[in-house]
Amino acid sequence: MRGLKMISTGRCLPWRSVTNKDMSELVETNDEWIFSRTGIRTRRFCGEETAADLSAGAAQQAMERAGIRPEELGACVVCTITPDYLAPSEACLLQRRLGLPEDIPCFDLNAGCTGFLYGLQVIRGLLLQSPRRYALLIGAEVLSRITDFADRSTCVLFGDGAGAAVLTLEEQAVWASTLGARGEEEAILVPGPGQEARPYIKMDGQKVFRFAVEAIPRCIGELLGRTGLELEDIDWFVPHQANRRIINHVAKKLRLPEGRFYQNMERYGNTSAASIPIALDEMAESGLLLRGQKVMCIGFGAGLTWGGALLEW
Repeated sequence: MRGLKMISTGRCLPWRSVTNKDMSELVETNDEWIFSRTGIRTRRFCGEETAADLSAGAAQQAMERAGIRPEELGACVVCTITPDYLAPSEACLLQRRLGLPEDIPCFDLNAGCTGFLYGLQVIRGLLLQSPRRYALLIGAEVLSRITDFADRSTCVLFGDGAGAAVLTLEEQAVWASTLGARGEEEAILVPGPGQEARPYIKMDGQKVFRFAVEAIPRCIGELLGRTGLELEDIDWFVPHQANRRIINHVAKKLRLPEGRFYQNMERYGNTSAASIPIALDEMAESGLLLRGQKVMCIGFGAGLTWGGALLEW
């Protein structure tokens, strides 16, 4: 079996840091209320930066670390729900900015916060058909532009950012993927153009919590079943960074130490499709990820969608 392998990662974050104190000046809230319910203390918001700026910054960093040239890439996929335009796609903007080949597929993928995990499976399929060895996958979001800052229940959750990975196929590499979807727009909804004056995120937090604490263990179980591995064989669990309560609840349910689940939402908030690649890049940069380790990434989001990927670092 030809499994998917990450060669390198990169991330790009806006310069503006917004603390919980800053949020308390916009809506009735405070640091204790936000942190106790979410685990978030600060997040990044774009000023002049665009989704294309964040995508390009993360992608360039990943490519430089991999030591590959643009002409070696066989695909470029951007996972996002907040592109700069409905058309052209963010990936096409990136193709021009990075000087990627013109004879490769470049497109956006919308699977909400599960986007990067959907993207991994898509990239594997594209590489199986490509004469080129490498592919570029980016998760990028500018959620501050679709956030209602009068809605205390949602505005404190989200942040902007991008994470990227250069990927390839390797024989016998550890790899498994599981993906799913269930149409349920009342849980998480972003209205389309023309439906409302501003397409703000609307979310039923309790419904999302109940869904997440059921979906994450199920994804973990499916991935273990497909590979014959046990929980003890996994070095790191890297979940979508939505809420500390969700992750700690799952860890307790699985009887695992919370430290086995990497968390960074305290610094960045929920960056949707960007959260997992940002986390992976942060872990790699700090030396937490070592070659040969088994890493399981799990996500859930609007759709509703869910997914997981098990790979060897």
